[in-house]
Amino acid sequence: MQTQTVPMSGFFEEVKRRKVYRVAVAYIIAAGGIIQIASAAFPAWELPNWALRLVIVLLLVGFPIALILGWAFDVTAEGIKTTPTAAPRRQVRRNVMMLAAAGLIMSAAVGFFVLPRASAHKVDKSIAVLPFQNLSDDPQNAYFADGIQDDLLTNLSKIGDLKVISRTSVMQYRDKPTTVREIGKALGVSNILEGSVRRSGNKVRVNVQLIDANTDEHVWASDYDRDVTDVFAIQSDLAQKIAESLQAKLSPGEKSRIERKPTENGEAYLAFVQAHDLSCTFEDFNKLKQSEQLYERAVELDPNFALAFARYSQLESWIVHTFDGTAERRARARALAERALQLQPELPEAHLALGFSYYYGDNNFDAALSEFEIAQRGLPNESEVYLALGAIQRRQGKWPESTANLEKAVSLSPKDTWALQNLVHNYQMQRDFAKANQAVDRALALTPTAFEPWEMKSKLALFEKGDFSVAEKAFEAVKSAPLSNEQRLKTAHARTNVFLLERKYSDGLREAESLPDDQINTYPGALWSKYFYIGFAKKALKDDAGGRVAFLRAKAAAEDQLKRTPDSEEAHINLAKALAFLGEKNAAISEAQRATELRPESKDAFSGPEITEAVAEVHAILGDNDRAIEILGGLLSRPSAVTAQGLKINPIWDALRSDPRFQALIDKYGAKA
Repeated sequence: MQTQTVPMSGFFEEVKRRKVYRVAVAYIIAAGGIIQIASAAFPAWELPNWALRLVIVLLLVGFPIALILGWAFDVTAEGIKTTPTAAPRRQVRRNVMMLAAAGLIMSAAVGFFVLPRASAHKVDKSIAVLPFQNLSDDPQNAYFADGIQDDLLTNLSKIGDLKVISRTSVMQYRDKPTTVREIGKALGVSNILEGSVRRSGNKVRVNVQLIDANTDEHVWASDYDRDVTDVFAIQSDLAQKIAESLQAKLSPGEKSRIERKPTENGEAYLAFVQAHDLSCTFEDFNKLKQSEQLYERAVELDPNFALAFARYSQLESWIVHTFDGTAERRARARALAERALQLQPELPEAHLALGFSYYYGDNNFDAALSEFEIAQRGLPNESEVYLALGAIQRRQGKWPESTANLEKAVSLSPKDTWALQNLVHNYQMQRDFAKANQAVDRALALTPTAFEPWEMKSKLALFEKGDFSVAEKAFEAVKSAPLSNEQRLKTAHARTNVFLLERKYSDGLREAESLPDDQINTYPGALWSKYFYIGFAKKALKDDAGGRVAFLRAKAAAEDQLKRTPDSEEAHINLAKALAFLGEKNAAISEAQRATELRPESKDAFSGPEITEAVAEVHAILGDNDRAIEILGGLLSRPSAVTAQGLKINPIWDALRSDPRFQALIDKYGAKA
């Protein structure tokens, strides 16, 4: 059978006759569709970007092959048949080579532009849940709206495949005229959840909408009408719906934790929500006491409310750490955490609470770290967990690990100055003043008149450069800020300290004497500080008799604190310094030794050096220059807050200044700085 010939021999005429154009167009359309599907589907299947690039390479390689097959064969009504040729064999070979070359050139050109830019369309799994608007007739129900938002955040924080911004960072956007795009950019997220809550008696209506922060487009909206006790079902449903929308992988364990109801008792839940809202006012002891009472009511109404026991325990541990470190309160914190774990052994919040009980109550850092690590596995998006991990690790001398966890906490709570302040402490202890100042400046950008960041920035300037001008700026800045009673007292305390460092003893004395005993006595060590400063200023002003009276008052204040908290290393070292100025050498050294035993650097690389520095002060006051200089030399050679500039400006070291070994330390470590 002879091959039929057609009188057409030109290359382009042959391409047209053999319908190669149609094959090329069909291939391009099909390949484009495959790439679109792959770019959307591969992230959901958790395939890497190289998988998409491999698909594109295979499609590019297949293009010239498809052209050649389109040249050689034709699809007819009778099936696939060889396309008849109309040119000599030599010309056919040339045409096929030209077609293959054209296909390769086109594939190479497309690949050159497409492959470097090829990446799977990855959904950004980051979200911020803004404060829910309270639409109830009773404005007191605002705490209920906050509770629903907070519980939803807690559920989302249990999903490891998400990035969830903390409550602290989103609360400032309540009733604030800021666009979704601006909020997303400020918080570093691509998705925003807004909502409103209307409660009437035992009925509640919740409206929510998920918004793409990059485009300001609504992804979806949902309405819920339920009883108060069904809010957990709303929170669980929302968490799972958000995870699905953001293509977040939800493990069976995470799903189970999200779906579990914390309580069936509506009244207990309402008390719990109010208690948690008040517990966030960390520096207001009166509100914390109200929170205690509400947590107590919650667990009385539902003795099986494990989450309430856990949060109640954590509150008690915070009070132990900040206001009242008595044995009774420490025991209560431990008992509450253990009860929570009895009720729900896998509850991550219970492990977090037990960790804080070990941390603040016992200084048992190893046990605390173990509990915090368990909590982190159950709360992979909770900034507080990473703060806790970082706080423990620096006490263990694991500075890189600590800093990494604190940075993680900052990323999950970018508007929280507390996380940034903790970072500042890390960098200051390692004398990395550039990074410390960067972190504190980030905090001040968030709250330009906040007392705590300004206090830290002032100390950095003093310890790095001996510069008092920043402290003066700080005092001016906080003048215009609304300060709590505690912050006003702290400001006066800081002002006194700066006056003494500047050797403005009369000003320091006046400031210290203005502090009211009945108010400052609420805060551990504050009364001792007042009279120690007064004694120091009077002694410097040559009023030895007046100084002695003040140091006796400081001694009494430290002894009173030790009656309440006999294992307080701070109270022991404070007593040691007062005794040293009173000339009671043996007693002073004994108390200093006891403080060191309670907080040795070998067990606490973060707070231990502070006690060690205070021990050096005791020896300097007592005239034991050899021991004081030896201790300071060690502190300057390892992470601590001691710096050459700090030694230069602090009058507590004036007794050492005539010793050439002291000056040698300043020269050596001042040159390094």
